[in-house]
Amino acid sequence: MSVVLAALTSDPNLLQCELHRLAGQVLVQAEPRANAMGVGAYAQEEVLLRRFSSAEADPSLAQLAPPNESEALLFHASRLPVGLSFEENTQPFRARRWLFAHQGSVSGFDALRAPLMASLPEHLQRLVRGSTDSEVLFGVFLRHLRDVGRTDDPRLEARVAGGLLADTAREVIKRSMEAGIPRASTLNLVATNGFILVACRFGEEPLYYSRLEGGTECEPCGVTASTPETQPSVGAHRRRRTVVVASHLKRPGSWVELPRGTTLAVGPDLQVQLVNGT
Repeated sequence: MSVVLAALTSDPNLLQCELHRLAGQVLVQAEPRANAMGVGAYAQEEVLLRRFSSAEADPSLAQLAPPNESEALLFHASRLPVGLSFEENTQPFRARRWLFAHQGSVSGFDALRAPLMASLPEHLQRLVRGSTDSEVLFGVFLRHLRDVGRTDDPRLEARVAGGLLADTAREVIKRSMEAGIPRASTLNLVATNGFILVACRFGEEPLYYSRLEGGTECEPCGVTASTPETQPSVGAHRRRRTVVVASHLKRPGSWVELPRGTTLAVGPDLQVQLVNGT
């Protein structure tokens, strides 16, 4: 089963600090062990995308942090079948500022791939370079964004983007039913453009979210309870807020399981909105 982890933070300078806080809470590996991992983040107007194999040592959360400040991060780990291109099939996938990851699988994908691809305009068909169902799902999501003229809109509301992400899952579910595919798909989808973070859960596999509030201690930054209040880093760490979405946890703690058929939408204000409906 694949692993997904995403974060949107109020202070791009402290993303690595937030990942350090998550070290005892989330997992970056699951069974069967992933052999393809990818992480995407942002550096102002540039989207950073790094892919690596778990033939190397399993990465720590701190190692997933981008070299520069970033408001958002999206990580995915999965086991690619033998013969699939590592570069073309490792998630997350990227188009312009959008990063996208899918945890799960589309049942009967061999029968659904052709009609789903045919539903995409030519420029989105060309973006699908690999063989996975996940990349086709990304194309469908981008089509929904294009249809409302919001693909590159930095003011796109999180609730609107979340609705389009859920529409992507519902479209695939509808096509599966029409094709007479009996087994349900698992469609846990996560996407970000660096300004907002959206996720939806359509399937049995769980998906969780948590809101990290500011604190007075940070080991990577050397901030402790005794650090003078006059230090600027103290105030920055007190004010930081981050919303995290994860598929695999070490312990539930303060995490909330996203109900099936529910979409999570988080805007730049880091307010969590939940929209129900299958």
